[in-house]
Amino acid sequence: MPDSLKSIPKIKHTEGNNFFLLAGPCVIENEHMALPIARRILGITNRLEIPFIFKASYKKANRSRVDSFRGIGDVKALKILRDISEELDIPVITDVHSEAEARMAANYVDVLQIPAFLCRQTELLMAAGETGKVINIKKGQFVSGESMRFAVEKVRATGNENVWLTERGSMFGYEDLVVDFRNIPEMKQIGVPVVLDITHSLQQPNQNSGITGGHPELIETMGKAGIAAGADGIFLETHPKPAIAKSDGANMLQLDLLENLLEHLVEIRKVVNGF
Repeated sequence: MPDSLKSIPKIKHTEGNNFFLLAGPCVIENEHMALPIARRILGITNRLEIPFIFKASYKKANRSRVDSFRGIGDVKALKILRDISEELDIPVITDVHSEAEARMAANYVDVLQIPAFLCRQTELLMAAGETGKVINIKKGQFVSGESMRFAVEKVRATGNENVWLTERGSMFGYEDLVVDFRNIPEMKQIGVPVVLDITHSLQQPNQNSGITGGHPELIETMGKAGIAAGADGIFLETHPKPAIAKSDGANMLQLDLLENLLEHLVEIRKVVNGF
């Protein structure tokens, strides 16, 4: 288990060398939907001995259309995340988009996530680092894995060494993403844990409808390839009914399919580790 993961008080410590999981719905949609999802994922990850961090955005700042759902209110959603963390005794992660948001969200969550489009924003990275929280930086769709060392250096300049990097695909034309799996070992050379986002990597952004498309049927394929390539963690978004999700439903994993997927990834991890 990476040292930065061990620094999170609520993380489950395991005897083996399993991958860790960041998972949950794209966004807090209402007061009641998130806790049952978190409880379901926790039951699965406990059985499979996968360290688990619950993920949900407290608001969506980057939407294609002005009428898209953005959230239920910042503090209200952050309190829901904190309540989940306390009730289930698990760490939680959420996105931040500005220096002020980083300082605010740090009062409620265990890990701050820098969205891919903002991975070069110096002030944001340093403000996040100054909170002392673990910082997960998503690799920009326009950035090479090797060049993400500069984003890591910005956080480390604050004295915070607890940094992760997440691969989530690179732009391939205007409306598709492609994962270059060379980025996983290249980013690991920077000396940080590397996560593969297996749902956002399958997005089809910038559709004419203003609603992002995706290829959820390839989620398991993406996960298997990521574990085989040496990813330390897996990021995925999941929802009981993706078709009615208020954000990113086109590329989310249906919650009922999660257990089977994770079972397969655990077996591949054992092979990769030579167990």
